[in-house]
Amino acid sequence: MTIDDGALAMLMEVRDRESDAADLGLVVTISGIKGDAFTYQIAFTRLDHARPDDVIVPGELPLLISEADVSNLQGAVIAKSRNLLDPGLVVENPNSPSPEILGGGAAVELSGPVEERVAQVVNTMINPAIASHGGRVEVVAVEEATVYVRLGGGCQGCGMASVTLSQGIESTLRQAVPEIEKVIDTTDHASGNNPYYEQAKK
Repeated sequence: MTIDDGALAMLMEVRDRESDAADLGLVVTISGIKGDAFTYQIAFTRLDHARPDDVIVPGELPLLISEADVSNLQGAVIAKSRNLLDPGLVVENPNSPSPEILGGGAAVELSGPVEERVAQVVNTMINPAIASHGGRVEVVAVEEATVYVRLGGGCQGCGMASVTLSQGIESTLRQAVPEIEKVIDTTDHASGNNPYYEQAKK
């Protein structure tokens, strides 16, 4: 995995604002699936916070990638978005989820009321996808078109939890259970003891 020049300039500008900039690397992880493509979580973290199964890619801005994600990020590039209406960073990845993950192999048959289908999606699709990074999702309640969830493990207190929620959890639930329109996080992130990824302090 690499970072193109435009994205690197943006990321270095942000990193250099931190007092411990020289000790920071960029964590890149696959956070979920949207349609037939992966979604991603990106955050700065101290290099000495790397987990034993993290692969560190050296460079001007070192990358930390979970060993479980390495094969799915081979050849991927972090780039500046060319969409003027949606500026920021994008991950251009030649890899896509396998048919088994997308349900093209042993398809997950959803059945029952909305509440049961939501639970099935969380248990069979979402939690397995974030378990390798120490995270988990618990459904607190389903009221009409809204799902209330609580994030635990590495997701509790994580600086990128809102990204995981919107790009991974919410998009997956809305695609699998069309009745769902919104997902609300009820987690007390302030009480997270040891989040897997720490976003650089502002």
